Amino acid sequence: MLYEFRLPDIGEGVAEGEVVRWLVKEGDELQEDQPMVEIMTDKATVEIPTPRAGRVAKLMYAEGQICPVGKVLIAIEVADAPGTAAAAPEPARVDVTPSASTGERAPRNNGVNARDAGVLATPATRKLARDAGVDIRDVTGSGPAGRVTSDDVRAHAESPAPTSAAEGDTRIPFRGVRRKIAEHMVFSKHTAAHFTYVEEIDCTDLVALRERANAKLADQGTKLSFLPFIVKATANALVKFPQLNATLDDAAGEIIQRGHRHIGLATATDAGLIVPVVRDADRMSITQLAGEIERLAGLTRSGKAAREDLSGSTFTITSLGALGGLLATPIINHPEIAILGVHKIARRPAVRGDSIVIRDLMNLSISVDHRVVDGYDAARFIAEIKATLESPGPLFPEAA
Repeated sequence: MLYEFRLPDIGEGVAEGEVVRWLVKEGDELQEDQPMVEIMTDKATVEIPTPRAGRVAKLMYAEGQICPVGKVLIAIEVADAPGTAAAAPEPARVDVTPSASTGERAPRNNGVNARDAGVLATPATRKLARDAGVDIRDVTGSGPAGRVTSDDVRAHAESPAPTSAAEGDTRIPFRGVRRKIAEHMVFSKHTAAHFTYVEEIDCTDLVALRERANAKLADQGTKLSFLPFIVKATANALVKFPQLNATLDDAAGEIIQRGHRHIGLATATDAGLIVPVVRDADRMSITQLAGEIERLAGLTRSGKAAREDLSGSTFTITSLGALGGLLATPIINHPEIAILGVHKIARRPAVRGDSIVIRDLMNLSISVDHRVVDGYDAARFIAEIKATLESPGPLFPEAA
């Protein structure tokens, strides 16, 4: 008999998932609970095991395609159990045979190709795309939840055609984490009214405090980076300026100021930029923050972070450490309304009184959604962080 496995609800609010990688192929024999497929949602990437032993009859979605929750993901031939009644007729499903042409598939799905069935778009927008000769899967949606609008289709149709491959070029599939990052960033830029504010921070006393703190912690095998200090200063500032720790509910016409300070840390991985979350950062000590940051970074870079480690941030910090450069204009991690860019600490000349001295200086840049926060409030928020980092004794009093 044929067993149809449908994509389950793998997270609150998740309506669809992208097939990142099939771990089996058609014709393979499956053992129960054998890893079958990697699915990525906007929450996390999960590995789904097969619920039944049998033989793979058909993979219903190819790698890179979007499968809506509840749709048949894979068909498996399983043995009839003794005494089992004949199987009921198979539920209707979309034929996604790779060899079928677009014209052949479209009538079987009311004009929606199986390959783009997971794209959020109205029938009118889909028709516009077909009439314009645009593959709607290639269009980045600017509407709510990434919905493709008619304007998105027109803009895509008017954009220059892709460059043909030349000798020596390498084509890399645009899918998985990389595509999710792209969709999220484009949606944020199209939604939030970004502006960026930059301030210089004198980190000379912070550098000295960190050295003293690491000397005290040496016998514990702990070594502090600058990031725990920056996270703590930022979380404390969010307590004083809750308008930066907020989100905008457009549908309700309300600004929601979050009651917790959950700090997302943009982390570079081989798969792309991932944002693990330090929860209630304002309630942690510097050493607690250091331990949690190290834990999350290890899990994230190894691909073992749980869904709860990667969701629920209320404010994000992005830092490249020693590669941090002088200035950047980071894109807000929607639905948050601000993101802090941390740049490298470097010894540079500075004017103090009537003298030019060498100081450890760093720039902070913050991108803010102007729909919710004005420049004056962003400046006051950064001024609070600046004051804390320039007189950092209270952050680690035992080494002050």
